[in-house]
Amino acid sequence: MTTAPASPTEAGHRHSTSALWPLQGLDVVAARAAGYQAVPFQQFVLKMHSRCNFACTYCYVYSGPDQSWRERPATASATVVTATAARIAEHVETHMLSEVHLNVHGGEPLLTGAEAPIGYVTAVREAIDAAVGPGSCRVQATVQTNGSRLTEAVVTELAAAGLRIGVSLDGGLARHNRHRVNHRGRPGWPAAARGLRVLARNPDAYGGILCTIDPASDPIEVYESLLAFEPPSMDLLLPHANWSSLDQKTGTPYGDWLAAVFDRWFHAESPQTTIRLFTEIIGLLTGEESGTESVGSSPVVAVVVDTDGAIEQVDSLKTAYSGAPETGLNVLHHTFNEALDHPGIAARQIGAAALSDQCLSCPVVAICGGGNYAHRFDARNGFRNPSVHCADLDRLIRHIADRLRPFLLEAQLPRD
Repeated sequence: MTTAPASPTEAGHRHSTSALWPLQGLDVVAARAAGYQAVPFQQFVLKMHSRCNFACTYCYVYSGPDQSWRERPATASATVVTATAARIAEHVETHMLSEVHLNVHGGEPLLTGAEAPIGYVTAVREAIDAAVGPGSCRVQATVQTNGSRLTEAVVTELAAAGLRIGVSLDGGLARHNRHRVNHRGRPGWPAAARGLRVLARNPDAYGGILCTIDPASDPIEVYESLLAFEPPSMDLLLPHANWSSLDQKTGTPYGDWLAAVFDRWFHAESPQTTIRLFTEIIGLLTGEESGTESVGSSPVVAVVVDTDGAIEQVDSLKTAYSGAPETGLNVLHHTFNEALDHPGIAARQIGAAALSDQCLSCPVVAICGGGNYAHRFDARNGFRNPSVHCADLDRLIRHIADRLRPFLLEAQLPRD
């Protein structure tokens, strides 16, 4: 698996960043004619609050190149909530969807308590029931929080309304979370830890933990410290970076880190939690389709609605350049079907046709899938490159395949 980005093209030098592939070079009409049909959205990321009580030093929303949050309202208005609910219901009815996922996000979505997220989810559920009939479409809902606003009352309210709670942090000890500070530079860990302890006492409301890995930390210590909070699931995320933003690195520090955690997790006497990145790779190695953008090539089915009603691509694209997630659409005036024909959305639904030549010639491409789309960006030519974490993904995939080999003797697995 190569780690070099594609060579810059003349077009890449002539056009501004916003005009690079796929905004230039991907003909959506031609792709549709060639058989690449749009896949309806099934995950809706609803921005409840565009501000945050934390000021994490690495935050790509507030510290990255896209500063559009400054121009948006702090909270989603009743008009935006109502319009979003109607558009989601319309999408469900049009495509006869039997299940959708709502992820109430921020900023910090609990800055004003539990009432606003509950109200947003309730509005969507009621609109869907009115459109297709009660019980015709299952609506799963999650609130993604930094944990600092979780109290017994908030957790109880959210759970009673059928919302599960996911928490983002960098490990289970104070020293792992040194970058997660408030606006005065004080540690956010004490408040987050209190919130997690509350959540652990309410397993019915507990969605899981998202953890961005830091290769400078001890992988086993991080993993075992997170287990102390009894998460039903966790996901270990590669940091958002691209070919134009990441300092040059040598070796496979992220792949090595993840491989160490995999061994601790895989060889445990009994399952203690699920780790999504690992289960997704195992599934792909055994012939299943992926359910995440991190690996595999299944079409993206997630879309964002910001506090002003803007329909956008996933937030991770904010790490590429200012305006990268934009579609130019808004729920007040446009349907989600219109968003499906945006080149940025289409590029993440056409699978191998969106991959670079380097990826297509790689023996683990069916598992890696090119990696996270945002991690492929290069300011010289756009998104048609291998992941900036290419070598790390190769290291992890081959390591997992090696551990699986004794259990899958007939499978043709790549070797570590």
